[in-house]
Amino acid sequence: MAIEQIRKQFPVLRQNIYVNTPVLGPFYDDLLDWRQERDLDFLLKASDMRGQTLATISETRTAVSEYFDCKRENVALVNNFSTGLNMLLEGVAKNRKVLLLANDYPSVDWPFMSRGFEILYAQIDENLEATIAHIIATEEVSILALSLVQWQTGLKIDLDFLVALKSRHPNLLIIADGTQFLGTTNFSFANSGIDVLGASAYKWLLAGYGSGFMMFKDGVQEQCDLKTIGFNAANAVPEKKNDIRFARRFEPGHLACINFGSLKFSLDFMSKIGKDTIEAQNQKLARKAKAAFTELGLLHAVAITRRPQSTIFNIKGDTALFETLTNNDVVCAQRGEGIRMGFHFYNSENDIDFICDLLKKHT
Repeated sequence: MAIEQIRKQFPVLRQNIYVNTPVLGPFYDDLLDWRQERDLDFLLKASDMRGQTLATISETRTAVSEYFDCKRENVALVNNFSTGLNMLLEGVAKNRKVLLLANDYPSVDWPFMSRGFEILYAQIDENLEATIAHIIATEEVSILALSLVQWQTGLKIDLDFLVALKSRHPNLLIIADGTQFLGTTNFSFANSGIDVLGASAYKWLLAGYGSGFMMFKDGVQEQCDLKTIGFNAANAVPEKKNDIRFARRFEPGHLACINFGSLKFSLDFMSKIGKDTIEAQNQKLARKAKAAFTELGLLHAVAITRRPQSTIFNIKGDTALFETLTNNDVVCAQRGEGIRMGFHFYNSENDIDFICDLLKKHT
């Protein structure tokens, strides 16, 4: 599917330069049609839709498993990453030492802080991976939790580093938030160094609010004594109360068919475009944006020197520059001390050129 055909699916692109996917991935025409059809089905059929609902949830679990290369039985469907992480930590012993990243997304840090874990922090800079490796080797850390892409700056962890780290420390539990990463590239959970990977799906996966998932490697359940339970986790069969698999303990109650069906629909949509095609387009956009913003002197040193590069950039800019951008229909966000932009496969190089022309005029 050509980029122009893809762009026609997204009404928001017709009037805006939309680089705010780090806040919310936009809906597109085919997804809206599907959601409206499902709502009409519920309106007309009511409880007769129960069987279809269960089928949709099952199909979504399969879609997540296949798209991200994770065993199907190790996929849990949750409303968002924050809920999934909090449920997970209720089953983790509190005497474990945890390494977090300074100024990471609060929903990664706060659940550990609120439960009284002993916490160490790694500073986010150009030497991040070396800092993590040193702390883990010297401080008897047993859990590493981090976002794969930082929400404010776009700094991306080296995934190969996590593979090597896990190889050196096989007992280290690596927990990652993939909300600002999954959907931007062709990624295999099975081949990663990550033990637990969760994500909310309303950003780069284009599924709307209320859908997310957690993925687990074999062996994680041996480190977590989960108490979460409910009728849905047992497939509404009382006799299965004591035979609930680990991932289903994250699904104690009924799940929303529209929300998770939207996730499956978007995974199918992105599969048709092609994961490699999406990755190639995003890398092309990231290279062009990085070069352009560097030339304009708008990137911080760590963003210039570090590799790999995500699709998120935080450029130097005050409220006046932000207003210039928004007044010219560039949809972006103020984060930290700058202005954050995120480019996804439906963006074009012309979008970057338009933004850079505005930045030049402002300066």
